[in-house]
Amino acid sequence: MSRVLNFNLENKNKKYRHNLEIVRDILLIASVKVKKTRIMYQANLSYTHMVKYLNSLLESGLIECDEDSCYFITKKGKEFLQKYNDYLERRKRIREEMKGADTDRLLLRNMCFNNEGNHRHITNKNVSCNCKTK
Repeated sequence: MSRVLNFNLENKNKKYRHNLEIVRDILLIASVKVKKTRIMYQANLSYTHMVKYLNSLLESGLIECDEDSCYFITKKGKEFLQKYNDYLERRKRIREEMKGADTDRLLLRNMCFNNEGNHRHITNKNVSCNCKTK
């Protein structure tokens, strides 16, 4: 009995996927025994690309193929998925930190430059100071 899986494969709005995203997609699809055709369609790959990725994943031990020409994820493949998810979480945290740092920078800039526009440069103004130097 064939099972149709509906994976929420990220990046539906992106035009291109990075090769690690494609590997992740294939491994998720192969979490149950599947044929090449299922992998090709669910991972949205051409036959040529699918063969290239399957060969690479077989060589690296992330998937295996049984006597029925069905592909399935290995323990090493599951470890890859866990590490990839950890990587995505770390990357998300770093982006949030950077966004916070950028916000702090803008606040500091506004404090220094009397709320001038964020993209304007300071113009040369004749500023007189009645300070006496010692």
